[in-house]
Amino acid sequence: MITGAMVKLRKKMLSDAFNDYSWQTDPKLAELDALTVPTITFRQYLPDHTAELLYSSATKRQFGIETLNGKHIGNCGYYAVDEAKGEAELGIMIGDHDYWNKGYGNDAVDTLIKHIFAQTKLNRIHLKTLVWNTRAQKCFQKCGFTPCGRAVRDGYDFALMELYRNQWEERQKEQVP
Repeated sequence: MITGAMVKLRKKMLSDAFNDYSWQTDPKLAELDALTVPTITFRQYLPDHTAELLYSSATKRQFGIETLNGKHIGNCGYYAVDEAKGEAELGIMIGDHDYWNKGYGNDAVDTLIKHIFAQTKLNRIHLKTLVWNTRAQKCFQKCGFTPCGRAVRDGYDFALMELYRNQWEERQKEQVP
């Protein structure tokens, strides 16, 4: 369990399956991730979800995001971990719309960054978000990410952002009263 100011990041659990399925089949959330809404049923979804939890990967770490009182509101993680390059890609999704624009995403990103830099030797975290998703970009910039380019994938235009360990450490020093 990793605790931030507003959220706790914890290991993904089988009990997350229904929320995860409902979020993956939410057209608004799919649009934010440039994904197509899956047409499978929950019953079809469950075996793959279960297998993903059972078989860990050295290149991926996933967390459930909970409020401090234990409500599962989203997921985050880092993946495409490349230890040789010292980098990984960060992803986050606040699936419960009731928790949008209230600081939970920002706290989850901050908490995950602190965890990554405290528990790994990674030196760079990067991410991509759709160029029109300015809300996400503002959140990431507030957490210290800086724009570093653009990319087009499957016809979608993405803003690329990055954060280096040394930049993050400098920000931490500046924030100490």
